[in-house]
Amino acid sequence: MADVGVVVTTHNALPWIEQCLVSVEGVATVVVDNDSSDDTVAFVRERFPAVTVIEQANRGLAAGWARGLEELPQSRWALILNADAWLVDDALERMVALGDARPEVAVVAPKLLNLDGSLQRSVRGFPTRWRLATEYYYLRKLGPHTELLNSFYGAGFDHASEREVECVMGACMLVRSAAIDAVGPPDPSFFLFSEEVDWLYRFAAAGWTTVFTPDAQCMHVGGASHGGRLYRDNLRGHMRFFLKHHGLAQAESVRSLLRTATVLRGRIVRGEKGAMYRDAARWLGTGDVRSLIER
Repeated sequence: MADVGVVVTTHNALPWIEQCLVSVEGVATVVVDNDSSDDTVAFVRERFPAVTVIEQANRGLAAGWARGLEELPQSRWALILNADAWLVDDALERMVALGDARPEVAVVAPKLLNLDGSLQRSVRGFPTRWRLATEYYYLRKLGPHTELLNSFYGAGFDHASEREVECVMGACMLVRSAAIDAVGPPDPSFFLFSEEVDWLYRFAAAGWTTVFTPDAQCMHVGGASHGGRLYRDNLRGHMRFFLKHHGLAQAESVRSLLRTATVLRGRIVRGEKGAMYRDAARWLGTGDVRSLIER
């Protein structure tokens, strides 16, 4: 498809990168490798000689996306695809057709599936202090299908119909190049987590929309590159988002909220996960927002 280019950011992407790139074979593709220590780069160059490979220091996911977009041949659409995700059948053609039919759309997102074919819930709401509270204080478990208590995770969104949404997981996003020209590329200051939230929030603020469609599907392993070990980066992403879009006072309020929540979680939860929460709580108490997001 001459009107589409693909950007994939890798960091120790074996064993999923082959399935990822096979699913977009024949489409102009740029792989940006963030300092892999496995054989990702050599494998991609040998197995997919038509793919452009860029090697750089590990500056994070958003920086990889931004670099890939710079290197991508000019096209009307850019597909941002995780290294542990791959399109199913004609998903790309379906997403492009939807986007072409709706000129107000900046992002088209497919239905994500787990490896066993089950639904991977991918629709999100933009963060607010209340929405973060419903997540980190476990309030959403009291009303998982309600807007009041679970808007952060899509309020039980059925993922069965096409509709406009606030935000989606960034594993697979078809992005209109004209929208990127209007708001700019992904912000490389988001190392990992919240990078797609920031980008989609900027699209929305500029009047563009994001559309979810169940008619296109994408398999997604999820967490393959970090294994859930980067909890601090998740918290850091929340604080960076609030500092950027809502100012220092709200960002400090979010830091306080997260610290209290992780203290409580650390007291309730046992084992390795409990230790992770306690570590996060200690870290959140060692500085202000500006110092924490730069560590």
